[in-house]
Amino acid sequence: MPSRRKIVVVLKGYPRLSETFIAQELLGLERAGIELVIVALRRPTDGKRHPVHDEIRASVHYLPEYLHEEPLRVFRSLLAGLPRKGFPRAFGAFLADLRRDPTRNRIRRFGQALVLAAEWPAGASWLHAHFAHTPASVTRYTSLLRDLPWTCSAHAKDIWTSADWDLADKLSSARWTVTCTRTGFQHLKSLANGSSRVHLSYHGLDLTRFADFAGTRPPRDGLSPDDPVTILSVGRAVEKKGFDTLLQALALLPPELAWRLEHVGGGGHLDRLKALAEKLGIAPRVSWRGALAQEEVLRLYRQADIFTLACRIASDGDRDGLPNVLVEAASQRLPCVSTNVSGIPELLTNGETGLLVPPDDPKALAFALERAIRDPALRVRLGDAAERRVRDHFDHRSSIGQLKGLFEQEWQTAT
Repeated sequence: MPSRRKIVVVLKGYPRLSETFIAQELLGLERAGIELVIVALRRPTDGKRHPVHDEIRASVHYLPEYLHEEPLRVFRSLLAGLPRKGFPRAFGAFLADLRRDPTRNRIRRFGQALVLAAEWPAGASWLHAHFAHTPASVTRYTSLLRDLPWTCSAHAKDIWTSADWDLADKLSSARWTVTCTRTGFQHLKSLANGSSRVHLSYHGLDLTRFADFAGTRPPRDGLSPDDPVTILSVGRAVEKKGFDTLLQALALLPPELAWRLEHVGGGGHLDRLKALAEKLGIAPRVSWRGALAQEEVLRLYRQADIFTLACRIASDGDRDGLPNVLVEAASQRLPCVSTNVSGIPELLTNGETGLLVPPDDPKALAFALERAIRDPALRVRLGDAAERRVRDHFDHRSSIGQLKGLFEQEWQTAT
């Protein structure tokens, strides 16, 4: 017997170290009494897991990442799908999309939807996609194949690198869509012609995992070579994170100023960034720690003096929404220096809860970093204010309650 409370959640990959906000949400929904089944388009590539992944009870199923790798599975799913009443509608939607996006990726998404529809988890009667690009495409086609409702959580890259026509089609098809920054919300709202089915929902933070930091940080001021100010930055080495701008800014700091940078994260640009640090003459001051689990990152937040993230809009339009690492750092009274991109000003107000500069401006970033390095009292004031903002406005229980309410409203309407 299908259960309205059993939801199939479609993700691009699972588990992923860079998507703790999704894992946190899944766990929160489970604790709120909603049964989940996780379906991923890709298998994990990270060598580590966060503790939250081990607490999630949902079973995990993987679709064929590439159709040619499992041709019999795809063919059996096609044969199973052809007699379905929803097949003509789903195939028609796919063909319309393919005409506007004639790519292998588009074909792969329909093939993955056929597999999901054929291997449908027993008792499930709802679909929810995390990310409005490829996971939402698979989810939308599956909803048409099985004549089931679907909803969506949109985030950042998926909003800003997707074609407007694609987003508009999905917004009109989904029962509702939530997104995590006001800039993303306003963009989606405009594409949905002001529809009330688009909602703003900040991810928030599980403050039981990021409890109050009771320690004190030494009043380092960058004047002692034996006791440098520690600057921490956490994020994948990709274009939108702006790590090249950060390295250039650090190279502009007065040579007598004592500092060191610790970077946490993997990513395809790491070798390029290491080479840039060598070229700029700052390599001895930079530690590249690679990807770390959440509890290790928390320890670094508490040991650091400053957190920085030089976010930018990438050349393909990709950008962060509100990076979860900024919320995490702020929860530990760690003063943050960042850029005024996307949703970051929704957390940090320049001079009040952090320091903000324009993106792609090494000089402005260097000035802000030097100011924070030299002034430990400023760091304390900014860190205290940022922590208050996080604990007052970014508790994940609010977002979980909002999502549960949206699901409950749909289920009550259906009865």
